[in-house]
Amino acid sequence: MDNKKIAALDWGRIESDLNKEGYALLPKFVTDQEIDGLKQLANNQDKQGQQQSLDALGLGVGNFLRLPNQLPQPLHRCREALFSRLVPIANRWSEIMGKDTRYPPSMTDYARVNQELGQVVEMSFISSMQPGEYHALHQNLVDANTFPLQLVILLSDPTKDFFGGEFIMTEQRPRMQSRPMVLPLRKGDAAIITVAHRPFRGSKGYYRVNIKHAVSRLRSGERMAIELIFHQAP
Repeated sequence: MDNKKIAALDWGRIESDLNKEGYALLPKFVTDQEIDGLKQLANNQDKQGQQQSLDALGLGVGNFLRLPNQLPQPLHRCREALFSRLVPIANRWSEIMGKDTRYPPSMTDYARVNQELGQVVEMSFISSMQPGEYHALHQNLVDANTFPLQLVILLSDPTKDFFGGEFIMTEQRPRMQSRPMVLPLRKGDAAIITVAHRPFRGSKGYYRVNIKHAVSRLRSGERMAIELIFHQAP
């Protein structure tokens, strides 16, 4: 997840996929060694009492581990490197959708904007799902300052570690039924996804479509994943 690895990604393909589908897959984004480190991070977070309930928030069944405001270095570096690559896309989307919001070029500057708005609570989290648990359809939306993209990383093997627990997105276009999308994530894969809204080019020009994401009910095993979010909450 270092800068060189992120810079070497096919950003032309990523932007094309985001514009077309609202998400872009990043196969083998993290190595087995990096996964082990992230799982250890999850264990440490659990001991520090950062666990929160999906049930209490009306977001499903189960718990998640809220990451600290000062992200651990591997995730901090990853988020900074990704942000600088995603800012041009985010600003183009804002312009196309007629929004006044423009995002600064660096994660440091964007974090400062969040602080000035009183948004200081980290939204990124690690989930460790158990059988019967699920994440309901939702959007990690705060306000007009919300960054329109985020990252999800799967840390478990769907062929060995768990059954069920598919990552799902839905897209609602005006006067149309919702379009379901199941992302075929494997262990170590990541995806850049739309947080809430993206522009879609129709026959009469661009309009805004509404996107939500979820994780289906886990049938067996344990499913670990990270959602890395760029903006903060009040």
